[in-house]
Parts: sequence; structure tokens; C-alpha cells
Amino acid sequence: MRRVMVRYRVKPDRADENESLVRAVYRELHEKEPEGLRYMTLRLEDGVSFIHISESEGHENPLTKVAAFREFQHEIADRCDEQPVVTEVTEIGSYRFGAD
Repeated sequence: MRRVMVRYRVKPDRADENESLVRAVYRELHEKEPEGLRYMTLRLEDGVSFIHISESEGHENPLTKVAAFREFQHEIADRCDEQPVVTEVTEIGSYRFGAD
């Protein structure tokens, strides 16, 4: 199981565009329901910082097969003031996190 957190900050005039691209990823995820993936995105209170948390099983990340995710990644460098930083994380515990 691989767990990662990605944090970045977008240019203020691109924040809503970034959110729209992220929402498109979730629409496609809900349609395709890929196995072995848990994924969450947060927009921080400054309005321009985002955190993505991903948990995937196996060697291949299911997100890479999602067209909307590839579109989201396409111009990420241009949208950002602070480039994405990927950090592998280890869960110590959780309580009702992500429960529907």
C-alpha cells in the first residue's frame, strides 16, 4: 500500500480553474470506480493551497488511468506559484476519516 500527500500553491487567478479540474477528476472517479484507490483533495483556507492525499494498492497508481487526472496534471507547473511536493506518509491511526 502506498500513501502519499501532495501539497502545492496555485497562482491566485488560477485557483478556481484548479478546483474545477480537480472536481472533474472526482466526477470521472465516481463513474469508473477504480479498485484499490482512496483519494481526497483539500483546499486550504488561504484559497490557493491544495493538499491531495492518495492511497493505492499494487504497483500502479490507478489515478494514472483517469483521463481527467492527466488533464489536471497537464499544465500544473504553469498554474502553480509553489510546485507540487510529493511526500510518502504512513498512517498511524484514524477515526471516521473519509467515512461516508
